[in-house]
Amino acid sequence: MRLKRFLIRYYPPGIILEYEQNGQLKTKSHDLLSLTPHSDAKLVAKELALKDPLITEARVEQIAQLIQKLQQKLERVTKSDHQFYLFKVLRAHILPLTNIAFNKSGSRFLDHFIESLWFVIFF
Repeated sequence: MRLKRFLIRYYPPGIILEYEQNGQLKTKSHDLLSLTPHSDAKLVAKELALKDPLITEARVEQIAQLIQKLQQKLERVTKSDHQFYLFKVLRAHILPLTNIAFNKSGSRFLDHFIESLWFVIFF
């Protein structure tokens, strides 16, 4: 296993590790749901390093910097009193979807389900 890169997820807060194993790219997600703007970033990074063998001692400082970025974002969100909420629920079919594809901006998508019908949905 070889670590390729770190990815950061702002909501819900987390760090994703992208690594290569047997020639395939894989990801491993670490949720940081209890992270607050006042948490010790270095301590959280060390705890992650203890849990995951992909994070070596040399990478702990880099993880701590990513956690500080997350904390800055959390601080801005809590200062602006921003609330996350359910925006839209799409109920296109009763039966389960078998395929779905989005465009890059997410403004439209194409879905396919068991009845062999294709739908193009625009936002």
